[in-house]
Amino acid sequence: MGVEDKEALILWFSEIGIEDVPLVGGKNASLGEMYQQLSSKGVSVPDGFAVTAYAYRHLIKSAGIEDGIRDALDGLDTHDMQNLQERGEKARSIIRNAEFPDDLTQAIHQSYRKLEDEYGPGVDVAVRSSATAEDLPDASFAGQQETYLNIRGKEAVIDACKRCFASLFTNRAISYRHDKDFGQFDVYLSIAVQKMVRSDAASAGVIFSIDTETGFKDAVFLTGSYGLGENVVKGAVNPDEYYVFKPTLKEGKRPIVGKRAGGKHIKMIYTDDPEEPTKDVETTSEERNSFVLEDDEILLLSQWACIIEDHYSERAGKLRPMDIEWAKDGDGVNVGTGKLFIVQARPETVHSQSKGNILETYVLKESGNVLISGQAVGTKIGQGTAHVIKDSAHIGEFKKGEVLITAMTDPDWEPIMKIAAAIVTEKGGRTCHAAIISRELGIPCLIGTESATEKLTTGKDVTVCCAEGETGNVYEGLLKFEVEKLDLEKVPKTRTKIMMNVGIPENAFKDCQIPNEGVGLAREEFIINSHIGIHPLALIHYDELKQEAGSNSEIAEIVEKIDMMTATHPEDKQDFFVNKLARGVGRIGAGFYPNDVIVRLSDFKTNEYAELVGGHLYEPVESNPMIGWRGASRYYDEKFKPAFGLECRAILKARNEMGLTNIKVMIPFCRTPEEGRRVIETMKEFGLVQGEN
Repeated sequence: MGVEDKEALILWFSEIGIEDVPLVGGKNASLGEMYQQLSSKGVSVPDGFAVTAYAYRHLIKSAGIEDGIRDALDGLDTHDMQNLQERGEKARSIIRNAEFPDDLTQAIHQSYRKLEDEYGPGVDVAVRSSATAEDLPDASFAGQQETYLNIRGKEAVIDACKRCFASLFTNRAISYRHDKDFGQFDVYLSIAVQKMVRSDAASAGVIFSIDTETGFKDAVFLTGSYGLGENVVKGAVNPDEYYVFKPTLKEGKRPIVGKRAGGKHIKMIYTDDPEEPTKDVETTSEERNSFVLEDDEILLLSQWACIIEDHYSERAGKLRPMDIEWAKDGDGVNVGTGKLFIVQARPETVHSQSKGNILETYVLKESGNVLISGQAVGTKIGQGTAHVIKDSAHIGEFKKGEVLITAMTDPDWEPIMKIAAAIVTEKGGRTCHAAIISRELGIPCLIGTESATEKLTTGKDVTVCCAEGETGNVYEGLLKFEVEKLDLEKVPKTRTKIMMNVGIPENAFKDCQIPNEGVGLAREEFIINSHIGIHPLALIHYDELKQEAGSNSEIAEIVEKIDMMTATHPEDKQDFFVNKLARGVGRIGAGFYPNDVIVRLSDFKTNEYAELVGGHLYEPVESNPMIGWRGASRYYDEKFKPAFGLECRAILKARNEMGLTNIKVMIPFCRTPEEGRRVIETMKEFGLVQGEN
C-alpha cells in the first residue's frame, strides 16, 4: 500500500482487500476482498466505496475537536450507566456538529455521483460503519456502530457519514473498547457506502459456515426473513432456519438437512420520508406461512458460504468459519433483479476461538414448573432473580447475577448482558444480536419466547435451562443442576467399535463430537412423531378426506389439523412426509458422516400409529399391539404398503439426493426369513435395491 493509499479519503471496493483493515476497517476490507477475489467465482457483491479511517482522522484534526472529545470522556466510568450515557452523548454531539473539511465533502460527492453513473440517479445506498479494529477474529464489534439504510442524494450521504463517525462513541462501543483494553482513541472509523440490495421487496438474512450452537464445522446454517436484513440481525423477527451439509454440497448434491419456518411477523421496508427512510410493517399470513428461500437459493447461498470460508481459511492458514449477511434484490419483476447478493462477511468469533477438547454437559437434577419456553441458545443452565426490562432507559437498574427478561436486545444492552446469569427475549432467531452476544459471553439464552415480559415477574427466582435440546425452558425457582466435564483427549481408544444410539436429529451435531464409530441405531419414530405428527395414510388419502369433510365433522377436524400442520409446505402432502423424514434422517447421517448410520425403519405399534393425526381411521384395535401388526409385516401388506413407500422415498432422498450414502437401513420385528425376503422385494419396488451404492 502506497503513501497515497494511506492518505486517500476514498477507496473503492475494487482497490482494497483484507490486508487493508488499518485503512478501511474490517467490514470494508472484507467487502473489497470479496468484490476483488470472489466475483470471478460467482459470489455477487454490490459495488461501493470506503470513506477511509484517514478521512476520520482528517475530520477530527481539521475541525479541532480531539481535545473536546478527550475532555468529554475524562472521568469515564463504564459501570455507571448514567456517567457512560452523559459522556457518550457529549462526545457524539461534538462530532455531529463538526464541520466537514471541503476536500472530504467533495470526495464523497464525487464518489456518490460515480455510483449514480453505475446504478442510476438518486441511487439508494447503505451507509455502514467499519471500525479499524472491527471484525478481527478475537473481537466482535458487530453492531457497535451505526448503519443507515435507503440513503439517497449526496447531502443525505454526507449527513449519514457524520452520524456514522459520531457512532464511534456510542455507549456500547465505549464500554466494549474499555472491556477489551482498546484505547478510546486507538480505534478509528471508516465508512462503507454500498449500493442497496432491494431486499425490502424480497428477503434477507444471515449465514454461518459453522453450526452456531455446537461448533459442528461441516454445516452451513442460514436464517432469512422478509424485508431488509436489519430485523434478522437485531432479533426483531423470528426468521426461517436452514441447515446444509458442506461435504456432499461440494460434490454437487442437494443436502438440505434442516428447514424450520419462523414467525416472520414484521418486515422492514423503504419509505419516501428522508427523515425516516425505513419502517416496519406486518407481514401477510401468506408470507408467514411460506419459506423465504427456494431450495435452489438455499443451496446457492450455501455454496457461496463455502467459497467465502475456503478463501478466508486459505488467507489465514487455518480453518476460518465465517459470519455472512445475504440479501435478495427484489422480485425481479416489479422491483430489482431478483438475484441474491452477499453484503457482508466477517470471521465467526465464538467456536473459532474455542479449544474444543473439553465436553461440558449441563444436567438438570430436578424437575419444576415451566413458566415459558423458547429456542435454546447454547447448552448451559443459568439461574437467578428475574428482572423484566421493557425499555433500554431502565438498563441502569439491572444488577449483576440477575436474569435479564426483555423483548429483544441491541448493542445498547451489552453492558448489562455481560453481567447477566441468563437472558430471555421475546423475539429473534439463532443469528440475532441476543443469540450472538450470549454465545460469545457463554451465557444461556432463550429467544423467541413471544410473551416473556408478560409471563415472568421481576424479583422471582428462575432457572433458565438450555440443556434439554433445541427448545429451552424457564423453570420456577432455583433448581439443582450439575456440570459434567469430559476431556475428549483422555477418552481411551477401545478395541470394540462403539456406535451410538441417536433418535433426535437436533442433537446429532453435538453427539457426533463424542468419540464414536457411527450410529448403531437411529430410530425413525421420534422424527415421525415430532416433526411430522400425521399418519402417512391420512396424507396419501388427503384428497378423499377433504371431499368427505363436507359431510363429516370429525373428518373436517382432521383435515383442518393437516392443513395447519402442513401450512409451510404447499407441495403435495405426501412430499411433506418424505421431505420431513429425509431431512431428519439426513441430519443424523450428516452429523456422523462418513461413518455408518443404521436407520431403523418405523416400528410403531398400532396403538401408537393411532395417536398420529388421522391415525385411528387406518389402525385396527389390538388386544396385544406388542406382538401385533408392526415392523416387517406391515411393509408389504397392501393396506400399509403405500405408506411404507413414503419411507423408502425419504431414505432414497437422503442417500441419493443429499449424497448421504453412509445411511443404512434396518428392518424391525422381522419374524421369519420369508417375511424378510418379501420386505426386500417391496423395498426394491420403491427404488431401494439391496447392494446398490
